[in-house]
Amino acid sequence: MIELTARAAEVLAKAAAAARRFNPDARVRVRTEDNGVSFELADSPSPGDLTLEHPGGFSLYVEAGLDGFIHVEEPHDRLVLRADNH
Repeated sequence: MIELTARAAEVLAKAAAAARRFNPDARVRVRTEDNGVSFELADSPSPGDLTLEHPGGFSLYVEAGLDGFIHVEEPHDRLVLRADNH
């Protein structure tokens, strides 16, 4: 299960709103990569992705099997996925 810190939800809501101005189908997708996870824009989920509906008015596509808390690290509002909420 993926959970978001308040700051991460704020950053993702802004990113989602900006992306949807250009493409109403755009969503942020969280997926694994060699060095951890990446956050990218996608028009649709990949096979097996789960859709996370956030009460802040946006949704994310999440690669199946990912678990943890999405945090924001400085500088530049860098999103990261951690196993705990600290």
